[in-house]
Amino acid sequence: MPVLLALFYFFYFAIIAVHIIFLPKVLSNVGYTPSEIGIIFAAAPLVRFMVPFAFIKGVQLNRNIFNYALLLLCLSAIAFYPALEIFYALLIANIGLGIGLSLILPFIEVIALEQVGKERYGKVRLYGSVGFIAVALLLVQFLNTPKTAIIYLITMATATALFGYIIARHETAQIHNDTTDTADRFTIFQRWRLWSGLLLMQVSFGAFYNFFTIYETEQGISLDMTIYLWSFGVIVEIVMLYFQGPLLKKNLLGILQFTTAFTALRWLLLFLFPTNIALLFTSQTIHALSFALFHSAAISYLFTLYAHKKLAQQFFFGISYGLGGFLGAIGAGYIYELWPTQLFLVASGVALCSFALLRSSASKETNSQ
Repeated sequence: MPVLLALFYFFYFAIIAVHIIFLPKVLSNVGYTPSEIGIIFAAAPLVRFMVPFAFIKGVQLNRNIFNYALLLLCLSAIAFYPALEIFYALLIANIGLGIGLSLILPFIEVIALEQVGKERYGKVRLYGSVGFIAVALLLVQFLNTPKTAIIYLITMATATALFGYIIARHETAQIHNDTTDTADRFTIFQRWRLWSGLLLMQVSFGAFYNFFTIYETEQGISLDMTIYLWSFGVIVEIVMLYFQGPLLKKNLLGILQFTTAFTALRWLLLFLFPTNIALLFTSQTIHALSFALFHSAAISYLFTLYAHKKLAQQFFFGISYGLGGFLGAIGAGYIYELWPTQLFLVASGVALCSFALLRSSASKETNSQ
């Protein structure tokens, strides 16, 4: 099972690499306007946010729905090919892709945590980061036509669906019979501080994911050096995923506070020293904490906190990476347009608010015990 999970993560995050790194440039080359590209790519995080609400009234993310999601993923990826130059057709294909991706990963994450445990989870999940950077480095060498990126997208989606289907067939009975007792209804409102903290953490990443390259190159850092910084961040992420096991045996909510505090420091370094190469690499080192360790601690904490494990994972991805990604991208765009040099100062403040909410959540948990 660990090998199958590693292969799944490799191809799943290869899809993400093609989608976020290359497709915007492809659409620009085809002739889409920036506003059209923005609408197309805003659809995916919004869908990721909305999908979990369809499951909150007792509907289960079971193997049948998972298999339908795999099929939708493949069909949507294939639809990109004929729809590439038709705005509404491409928008629908991207929405379908977003729905498929939003259903598939939470299902697999629960299986991974159940099968390999939170201590070994990172050693399996790191293959997703390897897939991301491998495809990014490979595709850039062969992206000579817009259709090339679509072919890569279809190939990665097909491989993801294949390994996802195989993994689902080996799903344990404990996971398959995820609790849906009406006496234990899933709710996020009782722990609103926790969920708000998870949301704001990803909102703060909007500046980094969408404007780091633009921000640094406009400050005078070369594009090659900026790519090295991106790559270094992924490398330290992989290292953390491999060695983080012992840390996840500790207080998971404490780890979430620790990582958000260091994320605030990370963005502050980018604001104060945007051209200091040594400190830029230092800030990228913190990616090991602000992404790798934070992500693993968050999904592990929710796995232990809620009986509805798959639904908890769906809402984590929907609220943090979905709504948080959407708000972060939109907010960062407006801030960069009005106050470009202040972008990462604001991001640091948002991450600090995330830390405060998670600390408040921990205090409330302690007082209620």
